This record gives sequence, C-alpha cells and structure tokens, in this order.
Amino acid sequence: MTGSLKIRTSQIRWSWLGQELSLAIDEAGSGAMVLLLPALSSISTRREMHPLMKRLAARAHVIAPDWPGFGDQPRPSMAWTPDAISAFLDQFIHRQAPMPHGTIAAGHAATYALHLAVQKPGILGRLVLVAPTWRGPLPTMANGNGPVFGMIRRMIGLPIFGPLIYRLNVNPFVVRMMIAGHVYSDSHALSAEQKKEKRRVIEANGARFASAAFVTGDLDRVDSREAFLDLARRAGGILVAYGAETPPKSRAEIEALVSLSTVQAFVVPRGKLGVHEEYAEAIAPIIAEFLFP
Repeated sequence: MTGSLKIRTSQIRWSWLGQELSLAIDEAGSGAMVLLLPALSSISTRREMHPLMKRLAARAHVIAPDWPGFGDQPRPSMAWTPDAISAFLDQFIHRQAPMPHGTIAAGHAATYALHLAVQKPGILGRLVLVAPTWRGPLPTMANGNGPVFGMIRRMIGLPIFGPLIYRLNVNPFVVRMMIAGHVYSDSHALSAEQKKEKRRVIEANGARFASAAFVTGDLDRVDSREAFLDLARRAGGILVAYGAETPPKSRAEIEALVSLSTVQAFVVPRGKLGVHEEYAEAIAPIIAEFLFP
C-alpha cells in the first residue's frame, strides 16, 4: 500500500502515573511538518495513516505516532482515561512535532485534537478531521452511557476472566463484522498482511484495557454532541472529510458538525469510518489544497 515511500520508524518512551511504555512513530518526507493522528480503536495503529502519508510526503514532513494504550506493542495494565490521552498529545507535540503546519486527526482522535486546539490555539496548525467521532461504539449504539458499560470494563480488567472475555469479543468473526459494518466499504479492502497487522494490534499484551475503555465510552473526551460542536466552533477554520457510507448514527454527528459556519466539508462518494485508509487517493488532494493553499 505504501509503494516506494521510505518510512522512518523510531521509538519514544512515555510515562503516565508511574507506568512507562514504548511507542512507535513513523515519519516520511521533508519540509513543513504535518502531524497525522490515527483513530483510537481496537484495530487502530499509526500504519492506517500510511496511505495519506504516501500522498503528502512529496510536499511535507509527515509524522504519525501510535497512541498510548493502542498500537502493536505491549501496553501496561492500567485504566486509560481522556486525561492520559490528552497529556500524551500535548507532550508529543512539544517534544516530537512542535508547531506543525497542519494536523490530520481520524475518528476519535478528532475530538482530542479539537480539545487541544481550543486549549492552546494555533498549536496544531491547520486542522483536518477525517470521519470524526466523539462517542465510543457502545454508547453510540445505545444512544447514551449506562452502568453496564462500567461493569464490562471492570470484567475485562480482571486478571484471568478478563482476557477470556476480551478474546471472545475480538474473535475473527466479530472483527470481520466490525470491519464490514463500520470501518471499510469494501470487505476485501485489507490485504492478508494488513489483516495480520490488525490481529497483532488486537493481540498485543495489555491491549484489552484501552480497547475496553474506547468501546464503552470511557475515552470520550466530551460527553455530548453540544460539547463536541462547541469545541469545533471555538477551534474554527476546520476541514472535515468523511465517506457517504458512514454508519447512520456516526454520520448524524458528522453532519451536525459540518453544518457549522466555521467548518468546510468534503464528502467522499464511498467510505465509512476508515475512509482515510481505504480512500486516501480521494481525500488527499482536498487535504493538500487545504493545508497548502
């Protein structure tokens, strides 16, 4: 998928509440820096940004990190929170990507980017949100949070029982259903190697903790559509790209976002929540025009 693109991979150390972990970063190209933030999901990794990196590296220094708690490396056993994710993003920008020319944030990363852009105006440069979400999958399906979600997180966190529950919920059949229903328009979009990569993300030591937090809504940076839209109003000057086949409930939130006067929108004829990976060739020219007018 990345063709002849020369990607430079490095490692950084990051700690939170006394727990230290290693995170991978991919970089390519040269020139003005553009930060690419992958989605936060059970199958997400920095590699999902490679298709966009390939198409932007000719005119920018593109850099994409794994999020703490996600990626394909071992992760500590801890309760991941929005404050941890926000702290990582703030520190990563100051240490590895200071004052980028622009930032592209996919999925749940979009709300974290908006939150930081409001807290520290200008820190992210020109902001692009791709298939942005603010609410985790289970609260989205249930139209709200409930006590059962906390119970699910606690059960998955248990030493012996937890891994069993997690594996039941990320078995190959469930993952295929998730990919076909919410992430990719073409069920055959992923190569055999990419499918193996997704499995490595799911099966990494400690993967269940951040995954459960995301799925049950415990990594939601905001708790309502109104708060999500308020961040976007205050951030201003945003480009939003999304696919016409985005699942209805997620699409309703995106359409509320793009109705704001401060937001520009681009709709790809096909594509779901993984539109940045599956249809990068369609959105990359629009993103490049926005970043480099």
